[in-house]
This record gives sequence, C-alpha cells and structure tokens, in this order.
Amino acid sequence: MDNSSSSYDESYDLGYQPSPSSFDQTTPTLSRDSLMFGRTFSETSAFSDISASYCSSEPSPAHWMHEARPRSLNQNRALLAKQDMKSQAEKLSVGDDGDDDDVESIDLELEIMRERFSKLLLGEDMSGGGKGVCTAVTISNSITNLYATVFGQNLRLEPLKPEKKAMWKREMDCLLSVCDYIVEFIPKSQNLRDGTALEVMESRVRSDIYMNLPALRKLDAMLLEILDSFEEAEFWYAEQGSMSSNSTRSGSFRRVVIHRTEEKWWVPVPCVPPGGISEKSRKHLRHKRDCANQIHKAAMAINTSVLTEMEIPDSYLASLPKSGKSSLGDSIYKYICTMDKFSPERLLNCLNIASEHEALELADRVEASMYTWRRKACLSNSRSSWGDLMKDLVSEIDRTDKNHVLAERAESLLFSLKQRYPGLSQTSLDICKIQCNRDVGQAILESYSRVLEGLAFNIVAWIEDVLFVDKSVKN
Repeated sequence: MDNSSSSYDESYDLGYQPSPSSFDQTTPTLSRDSLMFGRTFSETSAFSDISASYCSSEPSPAHWMHEARPRSLNQNRALLAKQDMKSQAEKLSVGDDGDDDDVESIDLELEIMRERFSKLLLGEDMSGGGKGVCTAVTISNSITNLYATVFGQNLRLEPLKPEKKAMWKREMDCLLSVCDYIVEFIPKSQNLRDGTALEVMESRVRSDIYMNLPALRKLDAMLLEILDSFEEAEFWYAEQGSMSSNSTRSGSFRRVVIHRTEEKWWVPVPCVPPGGISEKSRKHLRHKRDCANQIHKAAMAINTSVLTEMEIPDSYLASLPKSGKSSLGDSIYKYICTMDKFSPERLLNCLNIASEHEALELADRVEASMYTWRRKACLSNSRSSWGDLMKDLVSEIDRTDKNHVLAERAESLLFSLKQRYPGLSQTSLDICKIQCNRDVGQAILESYSRVLEGLAFNIVAWIEDVLFVDKSVKN
C-alpha cells in the first residue's frame, strides 16, 4: 500500500486556461468530433503486454474509522499545498519589484482554481439555474478540454514544455482525486478482544476504479517518458513543409513533403540529414513505436470495457428502427439471412467500402440492427427489464430463434468491420453512452483512457512519419 500511495504523493494546484487547439482529433466539446481518436482493435490480452505488475497495484483508497475519520491523503496534500502557497506569498510580499510578479502569478492561479471549481459545481451552466450537465459529463469534458489544451499544439516528437507538463499533472491529479471517494462496501472479519469473530463492512475504492485507474496512471507516465526520450534527436521539423535554412533535402524528400501536405497540411514535416539517421536512432524509434503501440492497445482495451459496462441510454433504444432490415438495407439483409455459413469477411469484400467514413456509417447501421434483433428476441421470451435483458441474453434465449441468429451475425460483422478499419472512431451508441452517462467513476475512466489512447496513437503516427522520411531519403 505504501508503494501505491507514493504514486499519488505529488501535490498540484488546480487551474488552467484552455486555448484553441488545432489538434485534429480532439475538440473542447463532447461531440462526435471530440471523440474521434485513432483506434486499433486489440484483445484484452494485449493489456498484459505492457506490464503485469501495475494492474494489481493499489490506489490510495479513503479510510473510514468507526469513531472518527482522519483526513484522506488528498485533503492532507491540499492543506500542505495551501500552507506552502501561503508561506510563499508571505515571503514574496517582502521582496523587491521582481517578486511582485510572482505574487501576482500565485493570485492568478488561485483565481483560476476558484473559476474551475465553480464551473464544475455549476455543471457548465453559468446562469446558475440548474440547467447544466451532470457532474459525470462535466468531469469528462474537463479531461477532454485539458488534453486539448496541453497536447493540442504539440504535434512533434519532443518533450512537453515544463509548464505544460506541470499543468497536465497538476490538474489531472485534482480531477482524478474524486475517485478516492468513490467506494464500495465489502464484508470483513474482525476479531474482538474476547476472541469473538465479527463480520463488519469495510469501505474500499470501487472495483473498476481499483483495477483501471492505477493502470491508466502508469500508461500516462510511460507516454510522457516516451516524449522525454526525444530530447536529443537527429531529426527536426519544418513548419507546414517550409524549407528551413538549416535543412538539406534531396528530391525524394520533396515528394515526402508533398505527400504529407496533401494529407495534413497543418502538421509539421519531419526532416532528417541527407544520409538519414543513425542505426542507433532508428532502433530507438522502432522500440518507442512498439511501446506506444502496446500502450494504445491497453488504453483502448480499458476504454472498450468501460463503454461496455455503461448502460444503454433510453434515447438510443427509442431511436432504434422497427426492423433490422430497414437499417441494414436489402442487399446486406439478404446476405445475412440466406447464407447457411455466414462469412463477415466475404460480405465486407463484396461491399467495396471506399473510406472510413463509409465504414463508420455501416458500423452504426449494423449496431442498430443488432440491438433491434436482440430486443425482438428478448420480447419473444417475455423479458421486461432492459438491464437484465442485455446481461443474460446469451444464456436465456433460444439459440434457434431467428432474431437471435441475426443479432449474432450482425455482431460478428461489426467485429470484423472494426478489425479491418482499426482507425474507426467511436460509434453513435458509444457517443450516446458518454453523453448520457451519470456515473462519475465511469466518466473519469472513459475520458482518461480515451485521451491516452489518442496520445499513443499520435505518437505512433509521428514515429512512422520520421521513419518514412528516413527511408525515403536513404533510397
């Protein structure tokens, strides 16, 4: 427990100024655009490729005593930080004119902290009329906005600026401290002085947070370490494909610049020496790419599991079509119904999907038809509760039922579609779950894993760009 508590010992103050971001995968609002991160399919077993130890590390739970409850770790950190800030202000108050600027900086941070805390309580409704969003959505938006502020302008393989890194750690520590108070009660045996065994209820951090939050913190630290490892690199960047004075480029590299400009003209173009980078640097890039790729899979596995546990909103169920055929279309429906040995891969080959936008549209239609057929199958078995309906569906529904067979085939088609298009963004159901979610713990885990997934995906892409330029220059 001492080792796990030490990872939470950093004390940071709350406060940041969100800035406009040109980051192409994250926006400050919780809309479809803000959720479009590159995704690659991964099994849960990929999570073990990162580290088998941090999954079992214990976070710092809140402790309750029978007679009096001591201050939690976060309360102690907050008091120490407040006293330290007050003592600093007292020391700076007797300084010279240059120290007055430091006092103003501390006052500004306190003002920003009050502003963020007020917006969090108001649910982003500045009128105070109680029309704001729920706490879960507010915290999810806060994590998304913080990620856009810190990493939105960082489009290169280089360490974060010290002030940006401090902002990320300070404010994420404040937002994640809520999880220390999300607890569940478990039975515990306690022996009295006379030897009598007594069963009492003990509180501990909720199981999903207990398992996933330490893992996400570890992934966060690993991603920052990857960026820090490129402090002294053999490559550099040219803004928007411009020709810098200190760069020497061959004709093949000019074609690389054109290739990158057509894809994402706002992303800086990596530059390498005329002979390419050294073999040592090349091995370092490949190693960090593999690490970031595994981190991406682990973050996506956590995000997928959290989204699966979220309840399906009533608004989504109300928007489902009356029949799965109308959602899929006649051609796909005919193929699913008539084929004795259904092959989703063969069906995808026949569809000739031209872009990821078409793939996402097809995924939404397949998912809607899947839940439509599941609902019909459950209604035919006289199931009344939608919550039990989704959890116990496979065990209690006759597998020979036509609607059940069609739902299974639609699920396998959706599975193959996400495998074929690993960069597919979240579906309409996922976005609806996030927007309608009321569970604060799930909101924190989902948003935290989502932004880490996006950062890992970008790091892999940036490394691939450098390796691509290096290979082009060598050839």
